Amino acid sequence: MTTTIPTTADAVPVGAGLSMFDPVFIGIDEFGQPVYLDVVYHNLLAAGEPGGGKSGLINNICGHGVLCDNTRLVLFDAKLVELGPWRDLADAFIGPDIDQGISVLRRLLTVATNRYTWLLANRRRKLGPDDGMSVILTVIDELAMFSTVLGTKQQQEEFSTLLRGLVSLGRACGMPVVAATQRPSWDIIPASLRDLFGYRAAFRCTSLNSSNIILGQGWAEQGYTASDISPTNQGAAYLLAEGGVPRRIKAAYLTDSDIYNIADYAAWTRRPVGTSANAPAANSTEWEMAA
Repeated sequence: MTTTIPTTADAVPVGAGLSMFDPVFIGIDEFGQPVYLDVVYHNLLAAGEPGGGKSGLINNICGHGVLCDNTRLVLFDAKLVELGPWRDLADAFIGPDIDQGISVLRRLLTVATNRYTWLLANRRRKLGPDDGMSVILTVIDELAMFSTVLGTKQQQEEFSTLLRGLVSLGRACGMPVVAATQRPSWDIIPASLRDLFGYRAAFRCTSLNSSNIILGQGWAEQGYTASDISPTNQGAAYLLAEGGVPRRIKAAYLTDSDIYNIADYAAWTRRPVGTSANAPAANSTEWEMAA
């Protein structure tokens, strides 16, 4: 059945009613079947050598997030260009500024703590889609820049500690974290941080050890090693998610044009319609109180 809607200046384009509580499509498996991830209740770590396809995976998740109702983005991108297309849709976009990054992580932890206080008061253990709170999706592209390159050693350690706290707390209160790095080494991804990520994606690596650092010790020796992925097979990865055993996937690829088109469409659907110019944005109070 086709429904005709009068076209007006204030009309919002008709599209699917997406939610971050819906499974997020990220690509296909080795049998050509679609692969979905329950991102809102799991944190995701993606790592592998440069050009392996990590950004493609992250942009799929960002694209889903910006098209969702009641979802907010916090983006960390020291290179500026990987997550740059989504910057105008984000509550905070952190470039190569570790002080700003630390400040934003502190605010996020405050929001997470307040949400757990609310859950306790309501005899709940996790946030649901009917609670009316926004999902706050935090995406970090190139974790190594903030943990080993920018700022002083003390600042890097503080950033890493705050991030570990957010990854620990965010899963059940609607604040998932997606992080990526092209340096899968123990100083960038210590086991204490890696094991907090329920989902892990290992893109092409140069060694069995690097693959194990991402997926967990021992998987490479059992035949699940990202070192056997061809350098020309960009977007291919071993995904450790539901089922507890890594499986080969191919992340869906979005061109730069696709990404900017999605961002422009999302900006159009998110624009204020029928509200006062001075009206606060939905769910803004919670974030602003943490400032």
